[in-house]
Amino acid sequence: MTDRYTDKPFLRFVDAWVLKAIGHLDEPTEAYCRAMVPQLEQSFGLTGSWERIVEQQMKFTPDLPAQIRKIWIDGKARFAEGNGEAPDPRQFAMIFVDRNFSRA
Repeated sequence: MTDRYTDKPFLRFVDAWVLKAIGHLDEPTEAYCRAMVPQLEQSFGLTGSWERIVEQQMKFTPDLPAQIRKIWIDGKARFAEGNGEAPDPRQFAMIFVDRNFSRA
């Protein structure tokens, strides 16, 4: 299996943004994203936190995190019921990004 981010390094930040929106962004990933802010600013000509740069670059609306959280929360019980286990937040984020933000 190839690394998801090899040819699309910005995708790592979009995945992280979705994980943060659902409350499941781990500290090492968040620290990596924070450390990369200067490179993001240089690459995109934008300023601010990594989250803000992702929002600006992807043209995300302010209400999007709440919408994603609702999808996550509403879908968790259905997933667990249908699969006999809790959903994996990372898998949710990747699938959500792939289905909704193909340009990432």
